[in-house]
Parts: sequence; C-alpha cells; structure tokens
Amino acid sequence: MTQLGKSPEGQVADAVKDNWVDRLAPAASRPYLRLSRADRPIGTWLLYIPCIWGVLLAALHDGNLQIWDAWLILASGAGAWLMRGAGCSWNDITDRHFDAQVARTLSRPIPSGQVTVRSAVIWMAAQALTAFCILLTFGPMAIAIGVASLGFIAIYPFAKRFTWWPQVFLGLAFNWGALLGWVAHTGKLEWPALILYLSGISWTLFYDTIYAHQDTEDDALIGVKSTARLFGQSSPRWLSLFLGLAVGLMGIAIWMANPSNVLGLWVALLGPLSFGLHMAWQLSNLDINHSGILLTLFRTNRETGLLPVLFFAVAVML
Repeated sequence: MTQLGKSPEGQVADAVKDNWVDRLAPAASRPYLRLSRADRPIGTWLLYIPCIWGVLLAALHDGNLQIWDAWLILASGAGAWLMRGAGCSWNDITDRHFDAQVARTLSRPIPSGQVTVRSAVIWMAAQALTAFCILLTFGPMAIAIGVASLGFIAIYPFAKRFTWWPQVFLGLAFNWGALLGWVAHTGKLEWPALILYLSGISWTLFYDTIYAHQDTEDDALIGVKSTARLFGQSSPRWLSLFLGLAVGLMGIAIWMANPSNVLGLWVALLGPLSFGLHMAWQLSNLDINHSGILLTLFRTNRETGLLPVLFFAVAVML
C-alpha cells in the first residue's frame, strides 16, 4: 500500500509514462529531477522555443547567420532546461500547500514528502547559478536582459492568488527568450523582438488556458484563479482570440524585421500560418471537460512552436 499522495515509486501523476527519469535516472536523483519537471519535458520546450525564434528572426533581419548563433541556440536550450527546473522548484516551494489539496499535483515531490523545502531551495539555487554561468557567455546587453527575467519568474507563482489572469505572468516569463535571443544576436533590443514577445504571450494564454482547465474544480475549492475558471464555457471564443493575436503579431514581427531577402520573407511568413493552423487543429479537438484530451493538446504545443522554427530556419538559409 503506497503512502497517501505518492504514486508507486514516487512517480508524478501527470508525468509521461515510462519517462527517462522513472526508468533510467539514479534513484537518489529522481525526486529532484521530478521537482524540475525533467519527467515532463514539454515545459522546457515551451520556454526554449521562443529563444530560437528570437535568434533566427534576428539573423533573418540582418542577413547574418553566424557560427555564434549555433552556440546561442544550444546554450539557450541548456539555460531553458536549467531555468525551467529552477522556476518549477520555486513554484512548488510556494505552492506546496495548494498542491497538497489538488489531485493532479498531490504526488509532486514536496507535497508527497520526497523532497524537503530546504533541499528544494538548495536545488533551485544550484540550477539558477549554473544557468547564470551559461548566460555570462552572452553579450552584456543579453546578460542584463536575462537577469531581468527573474522578476517575472519570482512573481508568477503568486499571480493566481491576486488575478484571474496568471497566464499573462506565465507568458511574460516563458517568452522572455524571444527578447534574449534577439539581443544576444544583435546586441540591442528592437521592435520586431518586442512584437514577437507579445505573440509568444498570446500563445501562452492559448496553451496554458487549455492546461488550466484540468484543475478548475479543485482550483475553485481552494480559491486559485485562472483564465480557465474565468472563461469557463466561453473558453473556445477566447482561445480563438489568442490564436489570432499570436498569428497576427508574429506576422507583424517578421514584416518589421524587414529582411533584405524577399524570398526569405515569404518563407518566414509560412511560420505564423502553420503556427495558426496547428492551434486551430487544437481548437477543433478541444473538450474542456476531458482531462486526458486537455493534457494531450497542451503537450502538442511543442510541435506548434517548432513549426515557425522550421520556416525561420529555412528562410535564414536562403
């Protein structure tokens, strides 16, 4: 008989089945990797993808793809993995009492007793410091931009306590990479990056509203706010709005980047088109009362975000 709140062998309820952490990681490391959501990689992808957007759109803007950009993309991936882990650790530290009252999150490492709060703080700091060392390889402006993101990361776990729009704060944090990637390539912050950032925030409102619908009943009982609770049965209409904003703003960002390669411009514009079609497919399959469908659709947003990456990469190489 397992301890209340724990899945067999400490597995987290909403993790991908037979994930690499549960199968391959040393037993002592598993609770910490679960705390970092290493067994649920979709969050790392959603944090990482805007970084790639920023680098590639900047390279398209000035027509100057460099070997250095390969490092920026690889380093951003490592940084995204680490900062997502640090952010999730912080989230679970601050939300530990809420998580203990929600069926889907009860099996997480802190409420289930696998990791103490003190150990979680140490693990969070280790991840953040390692990510900062990677950031130091970027230019001065990019370092400043990267450090500035910590404010949104710190605030996000508390947002659901004081606003019905915590997904906005998640979007502000998760899409910061669009600014960072652009600045790391160009050395300065410009309007196309800011518009791309707004596109990413709209995308986050889309996918995290879908995700939040899994918990609306428990959230209502414990007083946690979300766009899913706010929109209720009207969610499909709101998601359509966020879809349109995400696609339109990304198209404007590409146009404002003003690439000298006209063919590259039109290929890049296939990015937001495919991006929007994938979100429209999600909407066509949406059932806000079916947790399994909600989680599946949420996870497909890796592919949603990678479609613009594909077309941006082709456009840059033309």
